[in-house]
Amino acid sequence: MRVFIYFIIFFSFFDLFSQLPVMSPHAVLLGATPFVTGLVVGIYSFANTIGNVFSGFATDRLGPFPILIAGLLLSSAALFLYTPADTPNALLAVRTVHGFMEGLIVPAAFTFIANRLEGTKRGKNSALSGAFVGLAAIAGPALSGIIASRTGAPFIMMMNGAFLLTLAVLALFVLRGTPLQKGGRKDSGRSSGHFPVRELFRHPGIIRAFAGAFFLMFSQGVLALVLPLRVEALGYDTKTSGLLLSVFGIVAILIFILPTNRLFDKVRPEATLAFGVALMGASMLFLSVAGQLSLLFAAMSLYGVGFAFLFPSVNSLLIDSTDTEYRGKAYGYFYAFFSIGVVAGSGVIGFLGLEARGAFVLTGALLLGVAAYALSGLKRGQTGLR
Repeated sequence: MRVFIYFIIFFSFFDLFSQLPVMSPHAVLLGATPFVTGLVVGIYSFANTIGNVFSGFATDRLGPFPILIAGLLLSSAALFLYTPADTPNALLAVRTVHGFMEGLIVPAAFTFIANRLEGTKRGKNSALSGAFVGLAAIAGPALSGIIASRTGAPFIMMMNGAFLLTLAVLALFVLRGTPLQKGGRKDSGRSSGHFPVRELFRHPGIIRAFAGAFFLMFSQGVLALVLPLRVEALGYDTKTSGLLLSVFGIVAILIFILPTNRLFDKVRPEATLAFGVALMGASMLFLSVAGQLSLLFAAMSLYGVGFAFLFPSVNSLLIDSTDTEYRGKAYGYFYAFFSIGVVAGSGVIGFLGLEARGAFVLTGALLLGVAAYALSGLKRGQTGLR
């Protein structure tokens, strides 16, 4: 069952990452102005955030199974709408619907897995799920860029829609009737409605998980905006930027799947979270001074190690800090912070008008601050357990 959920996670993130190189050019091809093109790109993340939160509440009330099926089916339908969307306004409407529907999938999928995990293996399994996300991050942009150059963006969307539709049909047979699907609905319906949302933002473990998720993607937003400019300024082409971003993903995946993933069950998540964020912060500071290609690759490899330690840690911390009755809500907000983080990273740097070096220094300082915050819980003896 978990392997099948991992495939759902992979294709959900594959759909997300495959949009990155094709959506802006497609909007321009339809005649969108620069402002509308920006909206076309950004509205997806905004709608996705709302979908994440809605999915969390619905998952607690109905169980993860129906929300997961609905998300797969509705996302598939939205993806097939890209073909008839032949004006900028129509594309904007489809992006909004697609972002919301796609937001239903990931919180329900991770809740499905988390509710079945043995406490002693939640770190290792979180690392494996991170490996599938990393594979999607590498494969999505590369494949969509190649295929879209021959067929166009709508074909990529239709392909993704076919994948999700197939997964929805298979899920009806693979996941229906599992003990989790039967029991999760009963538990959720009993008490989830009585759990105040504000309590999520008072629990130290949950707050640290949310902060880790937000700043993980904040750094991704900064990299997406600034790294290509930094590479270009050093005299290299866009292919080099792609290789640098791939390197961190490959390093992270190796740590996720090798025996090193056992560390995430043996070491407290607050410690591995702090270590991962600190490495990411150090890599940002390294990028601010790196002037040679070899140093850039070294910095991105360091970032990959940090990413690999952070992702399982925030998931483990969230599992340790929640009960099944309200875990859906927690994952809904958790992935909402993921979506917001990307927009905030590029938005803050753009608003401040920072050049590459200043952007990397600011991001590095913020990440090191988060690492110190995570360690403070460890020093106070907070276990993060519910």
